[in-house]
Amino acid sequence: MSPGPRRDTRGIVDAAELLTRVRFRRHDPAPELRPYLEHYWFIDWQLTEPYATHVVPHPSVNIVFQRYRDGDTAGEDVAEVSGIGLELFTKKLTGVGRVCGVQFLPGGFRPFAPGRPVSHWTGLRVPLDEVFADAGPASVAAVLDPEGDHARVAALDAFLLAHGPAPDPQAALATELVRQARTDRSIRRVSQLGRAAGLSSRSLQRLFANHVGVGPKWVILRYRIHEALERAEAAGPEGSPDWAALAAELGYSDQAHLVRDFTATVGVPPTAYARQPSGGQVSDP
Repeated sequence: MSPGPRRDTRGIVDAAELLTRVRFRRHDPAPELRPYLEHYWFIDWQLTEPYATHVVPHPSVNIVFQRYRDGDTAGEDVAEVSGIGLELFTKKLTGVGRVCGVQFLPGGFRPFAPGRPVSHWTGLRVPLDEVFADAGPASVAAVLDPEGDHARVAALDAFLLAHGPAPDPQAALATELVRQARTDRSIRRVSQLGRAAGLSSRSLQRLFANHVGVGPKWVILRYRIHEALERAEAAGPEGSPDWAALAAELGYSDQAHLVRDFTATVGVPPTAYARQPSGGQVSDP
């Protein structure tokens, strides 16, 4: 039996504040899809004033179905494939809206779209029908129309099962290596991942480009920032983490390197982020 989807908020900047503004849920996909998907994620909101949410992206491709209404103005339903974002992702939420997302495991998207390396999609957001030609308005409405989560999950399952996946041992290997980078804190260098898989550095880079979309060094660094972000938010203003100790734990040569990476990724220094009452406030672009 599946243990259920992840319950952490890693990657979400000021998660506590976001969760007071929106209904956020995660759901498991059908069992046959679980080797490829992290989870489905649903957000619904009804806001009286705009709110900007910020996310430090995971090394994962997403499919995102979106519906918005601001006052009396209803926007078109939108569905897109979102490649791995290299920068902080910011989205301004207004009015009434609904998003139904599919987060693939790193390595999990290529079996559904084997025609291109996953690195092709990195940094891009493209209409769903550019990747899956038959994904017309009816497919999008089937996901966004239901009010109940169970029906939305069923619609996503049906869509994905109709488009694969094609078995791919290399994709499974990439997924496992990224899992090790995420969960094993002793892995701090690309060479350690290569040795774990019996791959040369060049072969490892090629595997990640084809099946993950970013290089192994980027993956290791991104998970370090996720860990630091979670520690800062959990500590809050009353008990800031020992940043020097955390830097050493995460494999940084010194605290300054952690501070530099955190600031460049999140938009504020870690000490300033931790001092905020509900996490750091990141300026809108």
